[in-house]
Amino acid sequence: MAAHRGATWTTDAPYRETEAAIATARAAGVFAVEMEAAALYAFATAMNRSVICFAHVTNTMAQTEGDFEKGEADGTTATLAVAAATARAWSSSE
Repeated sequence: MAAHRGATWTTDAPYRETEAAIATARAAGVFAVEMEAAALYAFATAMNRSVICFAHVTNTMAQTEGDFEKGEADGTTATLAVAAATARAWSSSE
């Protein structure tokens, strides 16, 4: 399994983005677009809270059969372990 580190573009509706906006993001080196972080950042701002967002980008917007079915071999278990370890470390530091 390959891992890539880079920028993502967060939006509340990736299916509605314009071709120009997508081209701009690509030109800026953005690796992926996701929706969850936008809601988390809005919550954090509205509630004056800290949030952590892990983006485990594993699909291509349902463009191929079985795109959302990843199973353990595609990193789901490892990703959850990283998130759990981070949560434990964060909660013990408060």
